[in-house]
Amino acid sequence: MNRPPVVSTQEWQAAREALLVKEKEHTRALDALAAERRRLPMVRLADGYRYTAPDRSTVDLPGLFEGHHQLVIYHFMQAPGQDWLCTGCATFTDNIADQSHLNARHTRLILMSRAPQDEIDVVRRRMGWTVPWYSAGDDFYDDLGLGDGFGLSVLLRDGAEVFRTYYTSGRGVDRLRLDFNLLDLTPYGRQEEWEDSPEGWPQDPTMSRLRPRDEYPNPPRP
Repeated sequence: MNRPPVVSTQEWQAAREALLVKEKEHTRALDALAAERRRLPMVRLADGYRYTAPDRSTVDLPGLFEGHHQLVIYHFMQAPGQDWLCTGCATFTDNIADQSHLNARHTRLILMSRAPQDEIDVVRRRMGWTVPWYSAGDDFYDDLGLGDGFGLSVLLRDGAEVFRTYYTSGRGVDRLRLDFNLLDLTPYGRQEEWEDSPEGWPQDPTMSRLRPRDEYPNPPRP
Protein backbone atom coordinates (compact mmCIF):
# COMPACT_ATOMS: atom_id res chain seq x y z
CA MET A 1 0.00 0.00 0.00
CA ASN A 2 1.26 3.47 -0.90
CA ARG A 3 0.99 5.06 2.55
CA PRO A 4 1.95 8.57 3.62
CA PRO A 5 5.35 8.73 5.36
CA VAL A 6 5.72 7.03 8.75
CA VAL A 7 7.44 9.53 11.05
CA SER A 8 8.25 10.26 14.69
CA THR A 9 5.71 11.74 17.08
CA GLN A 10 7.51 15.09 16.92
CA GLU A 11 7.39 15.17 13.10
CA TRP A 12 3.74 14.15 13.13
CA GLN A 13 2.93 16.91 15.65
CA ALA A 14 4.64 19.53 13.50
CA ALA A 15 2.69 18.42 10.41
CA ARG A 16 -0.53 18.34 12.41
CA GLU A 17 0.02 21.89 13.68
CA ALA A 18 0.71 23.12 10.15
CA LEU A 19 -2.58 21.61 8.98
CA LEU A 20 -4.36 23.08 12.02
CA VAL A 21 -3.47 26.58 10.81
CA LYS A 22 -5.32 25.86 7.55
CA GLU A 23 -8.23 24.26 9.41
CA LYS A 24 -8.65 27.37 11.55
CA GLU A 25 -8.59 29.57 8.44
CA HIS A 26 -11.31 27.36 6.96
CA THR A 27 -13.35 27.59 10.18
CA ARG A 28 -13.16 31.39 10.15
CA ALA A 29 -14.20 31.40 6.48
CA LEU A 30 -17.21 29.22 7.34
CA ASP A 31 -18.09 31.59 10.20
CA ALA A 32 -17.99 34.51 7.78
CA LEU A 33 -20.22 32.65 5.32
CA ALA A 34 -22.70 31.90 8.10
CA ALA A 35 -22.77 35.60 8.97
CA GLU A 36 -23.58 36.45 5.34
CA ARG A 37 -26.21 33.72 5.27
CA ARG A 38 -27.94 35.27 8.29
CA ARG A 39 -28.16 38.55 6.38
CA LEU A 40 -29.59 37.20 3.13
CA PRO A 41 -32.77 38.96 1.98
CA MET A 42 -35.96 37.01 2.58
CA VAL A 43 -38.99 36.16 0.47
CA ARG A 44 -42.44 36.35 2.07
CA LEU A 45 -44.39 33.19 1.27
CA ALA A 46 -48.04 33.35 0.35
CA ASP A 47 -50.84 32.10 2.56
CA GLY A 48 -53.00 29.21 1.50
CA TYR A 49 -50.58 26.29 1.25
CA ARG A 50 -51.81 23.08 2.85
CA TYR A 51 -49.84 20.00 3.90
CA THR A 52 -50.80 16.54 5.11
CA ALA A 53 -49.18 15.59 8.42
CA PRO A 54 -48.16 12.03 9.35
CA ASP A 55 -51.41 11.67 11.33
CA ARG A 56 -53.34 12.69 8.16
CA SER A 57 -54.39 16.04 9.60
CA THR A 58 -54.20 19.11 7.37
CA VAL A 59 -51.68 21.77 8.38
CA ASP A 60 -51.10 25.28 7.03
CA LEU A 61 -47.66 26.80 6.54
CA PRO A 62 -47.33 28.41 9.99
CA GLY A 63 -48.56 25.14 11.51
CA LEU A 64 -45.48 23.33 10.21
CA PHE A 65 -43.43 25.25 12.76
CA GLU A 66 -45.39 23.87 15.74
CA GLY A 67 -44.76 27.10 17.63
CA HIS A 68 -41.07 27.41 16.74
CA HIS A 69 -39.61 30.42 14.94
CA GLN A 70 -37.41 28.56 12.45
CA LEU A 71 -38.09 25.57 10.21
CA VAL A 72 -35.61 23.43 8.31
CA ILE A 73 -37.20 21.32 5.57
CA TYR A 74 -35.35 18.44 3.95
CA HIS A 75 -37.03 17.86 0.59
CA PHE A 76 -36.96 14.08 0.37
CA MET A 77 -36.95 12.84 -3.23
CA GLN A 78 -40.25 10.93 -3.16
CA ALA A 79 -42.61 11.81 -6.00
CA PRO A 80 -46.17 10.47 -6.27
CA GLY A 81 -46.10 6.89 -7.53
CA GLN A 82 -42.33 6.54 -7.12
CA ASP A 83 -41.48 2.85 -6.63
CA TRP A 84 -37.83 3.24 -5.62
CA LEU A 85 -36.13 4.67 -2.55
CA CYS A 86 -33.70 7.56 -2.98
CA THR A 87 -30.44 6.29 -1.50
CA GLY A 88 -29.01 9.72 -0.81
CA CYS A 89 -32.21 10.88 0.91
CA ALA A 90 -32.51 7.67 2.93
CA THR A 91 -28.94 7.84 4.18
CA PHE A 92 -29.26 11.56 4.92
CA THR A 93 -32.34 10.83 7.04
CA ASP A 94 -30.48 8.07 8.89
CA ASN A 95 -28.13 10.82 10.11
CA ILE A 96 -30.92 12.84 11.76
CA ALA A 97 -30.77 12.58 15.55
CA ASP A 98 -33.03 13.75 18.37
CA GLN A 99 -34.25 17.31 17.82
CA SER A 100 -34.06 18.54 21.42
CA HIS A 101 -31.03 20.73 20.73
CA LEU A 102 -32.72 22.30 17.70
CA ASN A 103 -35.99 22.80 19.56
CA ALA A 104 -34.15 24.55 22.40
CA ARG A 105 -33.21 27.18 19.82
CA HIS A 106 -36.78 27.50 18.53
CA THR A 107 -35.99 25.45 15.42
CA ARG A 108 -37.74 22.41 13.96
CA LEU A 109 -36.58 19.95 11.29
CA ILE A 110 -39.01 18.04 9.06
CA LEU A 111 -39.03 15.99 5.89
CA MET A 112 -41.29 16.91 2.99
CA SER A 113 -42.23 15.25 -0.30
CA ARG A 114 -44.91 15.55 -2.95
CA ALA A 115 -45.87 11.89 -2.48
CA PRO A 116 -49.10 11.24 -0.56
CA GLN A 117 -48.92 10.03 3.03
CA ASP A 118 -49.94 6.46 2.13
CA GLU A 119 -46.79 6.17 -0.01
CA ILE A 120 -44.63 7.99 2.53
CA ASP A 121 -45.84 5.57 5.22
CA VAL A 122 -44.42 2.60 3.30
CA VAL A 123 -40.93 4.10 3.44
CA ARG A 124 -41.29 5.36 7.01
CA ARG A 125 -42.32 1.93 8.31
CA ARG A 126 -39.58 0.18 6.36
CA MET A 127 -36.84 2.44 7.73
CA GLY A 128 -38.27 3.03 11.20
CA TRP A 129 -37.84 6.80 11.06
CA THR A 130 -39.58 9.08 13.55
CA VAL A 131 -38.66 12.46 12.05
CA PRO A 132 -41.90 14.23 11.01
CA TRP A 133 -42.54 13.76 7.27
CA TYR A 134 -45.16 15.89 5.54
CA SER A 135 -46.83 15.60 2.16
CA ALA A 136 -46.93 18.87 0.22
CA GLY A 137 -49.27 19.90 -2.53
CA ASP A 138 -47.95 20.70 -5.98
CA ASP A 139 -48.48 24.45 -5.56
CA PHE A 140 -45.87 24.79 -2.81
CA TYR A 141 -43.22 22.89 -4.75
CA ASP A 142 -44.04 24.68 -8.00
CA ASP A 143 -44.02 28.14 -6.43
CA LEU A 144 -40.63 27.50 -4.83
CA GLY A 145 -39.21 25.92 -8.00
CA LEU A 146 -38.33 22.70 -6.22
CA GLY A 147 -39.25 19.97 -8.70
CA ASP A 148 -38.86 16.41 -7.42
CA GLY A 149 -35.17 16.54 -6.51
CA PHE A 150 -33.66 16.69 -3.03
CA GLY A 151 -32.73 19.88 -1.26
CA LEU A 152 -32.97 21.78 1.98
CA SER A 153 -35.02 24.91 2.70
CA VAL A 154 -34.92 27.20 5.71
CA LEU A 155 -37.98 29.24 6.70
CA LEU A 156 -38.51 31.91 9.35
CA ARG A 157 -41.85 32.61 11.06
CA ASP A 158 -42.74 36.02 12.47
CA GLY A 159 -46.23 35.71 13.89
CA ALA A 160 -48.43 34.50 11.04
CA GLU A 161 -45.93 35.60 8.37
CA VAL A 162 -43.50 33.05 6.94
CA PHE A 163 -40.35 33.87 4.98
CA ARG A 164 -38.01 31.78 2.86
CA THR A 165 -34.45 32.59 3.91
CA TYR A 166 -32.19 29.88 2.45
CA TYR A 167 -32.06 26.93 0.08
CA THR A 168 -29.31 24.49 -0.90
CA SER A 169 -28.92 21.17 -2.69
CA GLY A 170 -26.13 18.90 -3.96
CA ARG A 171 -22.89 19.31 -2.03
CA GLY A 172 -24.54 21.96 0.11
CA VAL A 173 -26.58 19.15 1.67
CA ASP A 174 -23.93 16.45 1.97
CA ARG A 175 -21.70 18.66 4.10
CA LEU A 176 -24.45 18.51 6.76
CA ARG A 177 -24.19 14.72 7.15
CA LEU A 178 -22.43 13.32 10.21
CA ASP A 179 -21.24 10.19 8.39
CA PHE A 180 -19.56 12.13 5.58
CA ASN A 181 -17.99 14.61 8.00
CA LEU A 182 -16.52 11.79 10.09
CA LEU A 183 -15.25 9.97 7.01
CA ASP A 184 -13.57 13.19 5.84
CA LEU A 185 -11.39 13.00 8.99
CA THR A 186 -10.16 9.47 8.24
CA PRO A 187 -7.17 8.41 6.13
CA TYR A 188 -9.36 6.71 3.51
CA GLY A 189 -11.96 9.49 3.41
CA ARG A 190 -15.25 8.65 1.69
CA GLN A 191 -13.43 6.14 -0.52
CA GLU A 192 -14.87 7.59 -3.72
CA GLU A 193 -13.08 8.15 -7.00
CA TRP A 194 -13.57 11.93 -7.08
CA GLU A 195 -11.43 12.41 -3.96
CA ASP A 196 -7.77 13.42 -4.06
CA SER A 197 -6.22 10.54 -2.10
CA PRO A 198 -2.82 8.81 -2.09
CA GLU A 199 -2.41 6.44 -5.01
CA GLY A 200 -3.60 2.95 -4.11
CA TRP A 201 -6.06 4.15 -1.46
CA PRO A 202 -9.42 2.33 -1.73
CA GLN A 203 -11.77 4.21 -4.05
CA ASP A 204 -15.02 3.23 -5.75
CA PRO A 205 -17.37 5.03 -8.14
CA THR A 206 -19.14 7.90 -6.41
CA MET A 207 -22.06 6.78 -4.19
CA SER A 208 -21.59 3.14 -5.26
CA ARG A 209 -21.12 1.90 -1.67
CA LEU A 210 -23.98 3.93 -0.28
CA ARG A 211 -27.16 1.95 0.43
CA PRO A 212 -30.34 2.25 2.44
CA ARG A 213 -29.21 0.70 5.71
CA ASP A 214 -31.30 -2.45 5.28
CA GLU A 215 -29.58 -3.22 1.96
CA TYR A 216 -25.97 -3.48 3.13
CA PRO A 217 -24.41 -6.95 2.89
CA ASN A 218 -23.91 -8.69 6.21
CA PRO A 219 -21.08 -8.60 6.99
CA PRO A 220 -20.12 -5.52 4.91
CA ARG A 221 -17.68 -6.25 2.12
CA PRO A 222 -14.07 -5.18 2.80
